[in-house]
Amino acid sequence: MQAPISLSVDLAIRSYGATSGDRHDFAQLVLPLAGEVQIDIEGRAGRLDPLHGAFVPPSAWHAQSGAHGNRSLIVDIARGALAHDAFARLADQPFTPLGAGARKLVEYMGVMHASETMPQPARTTLLQGWIPLLLDTLAFDTPQPRSRLAALLAQVQAQPGLAWSTASMADAARMSVSRLHALFREELDTSPHAWLLQQRIEAACRELAGGNRPIAEVALRAGFSDQSALNRALRRHRDTTPAAWRRGARAHD
Repeated sequence: MQAPISLSVDLAIRSYGATSGDRHDFAQLVLPLAGEVQIDIEGRAGRLDPLHGAFVPPSAWHAQSGAHGNRSLIVDIARGALAHDAFARLADQPFTPLGAGARKLVEYMGVMHASETMPQPARTTLLQGWIPLLLDTLAFDTPQPRSRLAALLAQVQAQPGLAWSTASMADAARMSVSRLHALFREELDTSPHAWLLQQRIEAACRELAGGNRPIAEVALRAGFSDQSALNRALRRHRDTTPAAWRRGARAHD
């Protein structure tokens, strides 16, 4: 059983001014959100804009400059995360056009990176989960099932309290319910429903340990129908109750 694709990356929104050169051990995606960026990668020059991005391989010398108003989504990828099949293709063609699917993803990630409507840890989880999907879209045009699963897992983990169901999860991953069940078994050795319940339990436990909201509110925020549903889930899966979990967490602070 393989774990779903999970790439540890750093994301930033950056603007470029006068020409500056650099070389670093990690790979980098430069994906413009607005304006134009001139970039040179090991002597190969290119112009980037919201329809054209670039992949800078590890240790490659590169220089970039940009006019006022340019903004790019920058994705720094450690060497250890370069096993994804997309990187070999991107290294051969470092200047890559951004089709409609890739453009939509880049715009979405740029908006989410700057959003303040979601807590920062949840935003990081969500953005990290979308990276394999982005790589598939850049290199292969068609996202692979494992990448769609990774994006779905990140989306649910970031907002477990939404009204998720197996059907809505399948819809978000753009696959049938039967394919979703099969993929969960292949990759996680569990069912979508069981995995979703575990995410909601973990979200509730974090909230109980670190906050002062009433238990009934914690239950609803984590996606349970009411406090009794959370109580039953914790008794069955953690052999405890919400109140006991909160007391135990505070006793260890």
